[in-house]
Amino acid sequence: MPVKDVKRSAWRKSSHSSQEGDTCIELADLDASVGFRDSTDPEGPVLRFSRPAVASLVSRIKASELDR
Repeated sequence: MPVKDVKRSAWRKSSHSSQEGDTCIELADLDASVGFRDSTDPEGPVLRFSRPAVASLVSRIKASELDR
């Protein structure tokens, strides 16, 4: 997806994020992938992950597989 389309995407921040917004990430639907960015640096880099990779990560988080 061209950079200009990434910038025009609808970015969402978790409802669990603090009101200060100092350590939050935002997510965007980028068609074939999911974009992640630092909410304090919206002009900064965007990390893209496939939908299956994001689904796997969420599943592992919910199952507490990544807890220390």
